[in-house]
Amino acid sequence: MSLKVSRWLLQHRSKQFLIIDALVFIVTPILALAIRLENGSAFLAYLPGLWSAIAVFLIVKLALLYTLGLHRCFWRYASVDELVSLGKFAISIILIESALLVVLEPTFGLKGLPRSLPLLDGILTFILVGSVRFSVRMIDQIQLHSQFPSSDRTLIIGAGATGIALVQEMQRNPHLGYPVAFIDDAPSKQHLCIRGLLVVGDRHQIPTVVRSRKIRKIIIAIPMASSEVIRELYEICRSTRIPTSIMPRMQEILTEQSQIDHVREVQIEDLLCREVIKTDIQRVEALLAGKRVLVTGAGGSIGSELCRQILRCSPAEIILLGKGENSIFQIQQELEKLVQTLEHREEFIKLPPRLTVCICDIRTVARLEFVFEQYQPEVVFHAAAHKHVPLMQLNSPEAITTNVGGTQNLLRLAQQWSVDHFVMISTDKAVNPTNVMGASKRIAEMLVLDAARETGRSYVAVRFGNVLGSRGSVVPTFKQQIAAGGPVTVTHPDVSRYFMTIPEAVQLVLQAAVLGRGGEIFMLDMGQPIKIANLAKDMIRLSQHDQPIEIVYTGLRPGEKLVEELFIQGEHYVQTKHKKVLKVGNASYVIASKLSFGVEVLCNAAAHNDVPLIHFMLKQLVEGYSSEAQIPVIHSRSHCPVSSVV
Repeated sequence: MSLKVSRWLLQHRSKQFLIIDALVFIVTPILALAIRLENGSAFLAYLPGLWSAIAVFLIVKLALLYTLGLHRCFWRYASVDELVSLGKFAISIILIESALLVVLEPTFGLKGLPRSLPLLDGILTFILVGSVRFSVRMIDQIQLHSQFPSSDRTLIIGAGATGIALVQEMQRNPHLGYPVAFIDDAPSKQHLCIRGLLVVGDRHQIPTVVRSRKIRKIIIAIPMASSEVIRELYEICRSTRIPTSIMPRMQEILTEQSQIDHVREVQIEDLLCREVIKTDIQRVEALLAGKRVLVTGAGGSIGSELCRQILRCSPAEIILLGKGENSIFQIQQELEKLVQTLEHREEFIKLPPRLTVCICDIRTVARLEFVFEQYQPEVVFHAAAHKHVPLMQLNSPEAITTNVGGTQNLLRLAQQWSVDHFVMISTDKAVNPTNVMGASKRIAEMLVLDAARETGRSYVAVRFGNVLGSRGSVVPTFKQQIAAGGPVTVTHPDVSRYFMTIPEAVQLVLQAAVLGRGGEIFMLDMGQPIKIANLAKDMIRLSQHDQPIEIVYTGLRPGEKLVEELFIQGEHYVQTKHKKVLKVGNASYVIASKLSFGVEVLCNAAAHNDVPLIHFMLKQLVEGYSSEAQIPVIHSRSHCPVSSVV
């Protein structure tokens, strides 16, 4: 019966509420007078004046109802705002009726009616109209609660603003789950009732609460929590064998990769012990607002994220340059949707940016010349490069023609067209390189420094380590191997790498662009190195795979280091205004002599596939480079079975 009433009210709410309101408006003066007099015989004496009062008060209430817009409210989602509107409605009734009772008393037969009648009438109207309106929500909530299956009983970890917002969303949308209780470590919140849910304990009570309240889902709703806290919470939740999800991290929300009401599975990025990056957004926006910005490698992991974050800085134009048509098409489509979203939210102060697509290989000079002549970029972010160490070791001419020759082409055109800011994405593998890829990026850095010295403009390079989630990362490979049931292959038990998430790496790249004055190499603080074997174990646990999965050690590959280095002998590192960004203070002085001639010979060797000459020239140009790195090798395969089942 309640279901039929709810549907009836929802479908015909305006007409039905009007009829119900009119009945309430007629009844409330009668009830108010009866309450005021408490005497049946006296009540009859006031009837003639009461009928006149009912007519006058009815007109006043209907006029106020439409003036305040209460007839347009969707009461299924009524909240404090609607309650405040009802309060304004009741106060207006009391004030206007009190004035009319005095003004119209001689002419409309209202003489003798109690002066307290408008006050009682307003209070009763507030109570009855509010009861009718909020009954729609109450009936709807009863109906929704009756639909929740036991499998949707959800425990929310975090009783802060995000957790409360999530509960509100879940109460409106039952498909998200049925919230049962909160968990929060704050002593001041223990045993409080929030949105109808009790805070039943801290993190240590999770297993007990899961059993006692028959929890079937857990959601971690603490977007500002450190990865260390998330890791501990996840380990506790995993011990209960209950599916655990997480709200997006604050960094994802800030870069709008996700929204605050999007719940997702726990990912390996959530478990890395990293701090939340704080960025000087105002200075970044001041650099890019109204500018024509060219992004090379725009379809790649870093390039596409650069485009996303640059878009929010209101540039005049973003030129998406890349040679992979499919990846460029995908980021173009994504950015166009994002532009529409931001226009709808009125977040663009000026006109929305133009999105220009250029399918172009940075090794093709004629095509690049056309792009610069046609669009005349003012800022260039150079993310196009070959980055796969083993593949570039086997295909060294490709590494040179793209990473060295392509960078040189861009720099020549940037100088010719007076580009103000040029930011090249480098790598920690350029530090004391033992492979062709790292050496090629080190030479590219020197080319940037040389161009900055010649022009005096803000041309800089930014080094950082591996990025989680990129196409060249080990994470996608591990995911595929885990999905296939294993084994997961790791080159060495002790091999470690520095990792960053894509959004935080790009945030710091943009910050470095602001800090750069020209001729600097910036190095991002990547935290502590992470053992690849531990990363594999964490991913296996996250997978919740039914069977144990083996980790197989296969031995280091040609050109691969056991541990990545951060410092080059002779470079001096100084802290910048941003604690996560270091600067090589003497970068401009660490440039190979006769760089231009050496690069010309190197690129000519690559054009003729002369691999021995390539290695020879790399040794001449890059101090400390060795094509045969001294690395430990595992001669036998060792196995380490890891179970994802607790």
